[in-house]
Amino acid sequence: MQKMKYIRYLAYTIELLVLFMVQETPGLVPSLFGARPVLLIPAALSISMFENEVASMSFGLLGGLLIDFGGGAVLGYHGLLLSVTCYAIGLFAANLIQTNFLTSMIAAVVVTGVLLFLHWVFFYLLYNYDYAAYALTAHYIPRFCYTVAVMPITYFFNRALAMQIREKEE
Repeated sequence: MQKMKYIRYLAYTIELLVLFMVQETPGLVPSLFGARPVLLIPAALSISMFENEVASMSFGLLGGLLIDFGGGAVLGYHGLLLSVTCYAIGLFAANLIQTNFLTSMIAAVVVTGVLLFLHWVFFYLLYNYDYAAYALTAHYIPRFCYTVAVMPITYFFNRALAMQIREKEE
């Protein structure tokens, strides 16, 4: 049923918008060692574990653009990187890997690590920032750990959502 697919996509869109508002509201998510998580990365990754590659890419693009809007990064930086990685994860999940908690955590560690490391390289290291090593250790590593720690919540939420709606499709 097409109707249930659109309901699922609407639910994913609302989820990303709510997480964006939670992420950008000051003081709502407590900071850990001076860093706050990027809630949209694990949400987009967990959505891509249960959708096809085109839908995964679309939600990765939406999540990445919301990160760019809120984080003050170059518009399209996270959108491009997250859409490509979500496309790949959607493709792998549909054809190559088994979708379970372990694979979602491995994907979260790898993708979050690469995204945050590239952000540090492009915005600190290449700009010849004087305290680039300090920014990495004091800001990016705690943000990485905090973001990966959110992945189980988003994975089980999106798994339950996908399974619940797919049961109604049958």
